[in-house]
Amino acid sequence: MTVQRFIALTILLIPAFIAGYGIKLMRDTLFQILNWPYGSHYFQFLAGIIFLVAGVWFIGGFILHRDRKNNKVAPRFQK
Repeated sequence: MTVQRFIALTILLIPAFIAGYGIKLMRDTLFQILNWPYGSHYFQFLAGIIFLVAGVWFIGGFILHRDRKNNKVAPRFQK
């Protein structure tokens, strides 16, 4: 059982790191630091927003799915 929990934790850490990378990209754009794969600050900031939203969206969806399964959500979030 502990190996399954470790794998689940690892799967949840990947979107958290992606969201953190998105925050880093937006911060670097604010301080006019251009990272390698991005051609301009505009694309770097846009990629940062996309990474941040995708990471938070995945984690939020996971928490909502788990809480629905355990019947811990408000009636408006039930299926």
